Amino acid sequence: MDDSTAAFQKRQYAEALRRHLRAAKRLRQQANFDPTAARARLYLREWQAGRLAHSHAELLASTRFGPAARFFISDLYGPKDFSSRDEEVERILPLLIKMLPASALRTVALAVELDALTEELDSAMVAELCRAGRIEQIDEGAYAVAYRAVGCRAERLRQIVLIRETGEALERLTTKPLLSSLLKMMRRPAQVAGLGDLHQFLDRGFKAFRGMGSASDFLDSIDGKERKVLQRLFDGLADPFRI
Repeated sequence: MDDSTAAFQKRQYAEALRRHLRAAKRLRQQANFDPTAARARLYLREWQAGRLAHSHAELLASTRFGPAARFFISDLYGPKDFSSRDEEVERILPLLIKMLPASALRTVALAVELDALTEELDSAMVAELCRAGRIEQIDEGAYAVAYRAVGCRAERLRQIVLIRETGEALERLTTKPLLSSLLKMMRRPAQVAGLGDLHQFLDRGFKAFRGMGSASDFLDSIDGKERKVLQRLFDGLADPFRI
């Protein structure tokens, strides 16, 4: 890849990153403006994290896939609040564009897009569960009813696609021989500069996927199960998470 192509890609990823950062920030501010709404969002995200841990228990228990599965649930698709990470990215985006290779910038852009989309879908789910009076008593039945009421099938499918694309991007990062050294060198300066969350995200993802080897089986498992769950939920089947 020549320098002009790499520069063009970086500009594309940076613009996507800015757009998704703005969307995620706006949605989080709305969710956290009211303490009651913030608690409701936490109820939902904790329930979803438990569901994910149950659905992907064999990956979590695997010696090979366990670290990547934990990263998947905590840093990509779980209850964690990514406000600090995204604020760090927004604050130093011009520097990131200069420092990070295009592949790393794309990885961050995909993760933030996933974050923004998850915020949007969770906001709709919280509103529906609150309307039904079930936000503090979420179970499979209440979740399934709210899920179908919200709809957004295309957005749900996009969420699954983004999970896979982010995982594939992280796998590609592990083939960059200089990135491991760069992350080690950046650890202390990142902490001093108030960029600890961003550095930890990249470092945890890099280590989790590097230790796994090929990510194909791992990503196939997540992709396949989540698509089956989506189909069962929209079909209104009993025990939608039993796959």
